[in-house]
Amino acid sequence: MKLLLSALLLTSFFGYSQTAMPFELAKQKGISPKVDKEYRGALGDDGVFKTEAEQKKHIEAYQNFLKGLGEYLYNNNFKWESVTKGFNRIYMKPDGTIDYFLYVFKDFSSEKQKEFDRLLNLYIKDHKFGITASEKFAQCSPVTYPQTL
Repeated sequence: MKLLLSALLLTSFFGYSQTAMPFELAKQKGISPKVDKEYRGALGDDGVFKTEAEQKKHIEAYQNFLKGLGEYLYNNNFKWESVTKGFNRIYMKPDGTIDYFLYVFKDFSSEKQKEFDRLLNLYIKDHKFGITASEKFAQCSPVTYPQTL
């Protein structure tokens, strides 16, 4: 019984770790906006990355992470039917492990969202952000995925 209770507690504590989901679902689950208080922005006046060199390295890591995600989606037969615009905010542990990847897309079908969720969750379990920091940090931006031919 103690073992079962311990397993349930661990599952509930770590249940949302390394999770990708739409902003609306994160809000329903109480994840957002709570995480914005727990993770510092990567850039800006009070951002985690202060020097120009650190900021440049961070931006390169972010671009490479999104490029890798795009390649992963393509290699797993995920096709964008048209140019797709959205917004994402990624929350990282100091070692670059993704805790949360929250997103919203304009004109995104529920079937497409389910497949995107599935692949994105697989991707973030195996891929780190590509840069480390002294504390938890977050990065957000608009994103545009080109049509897949």
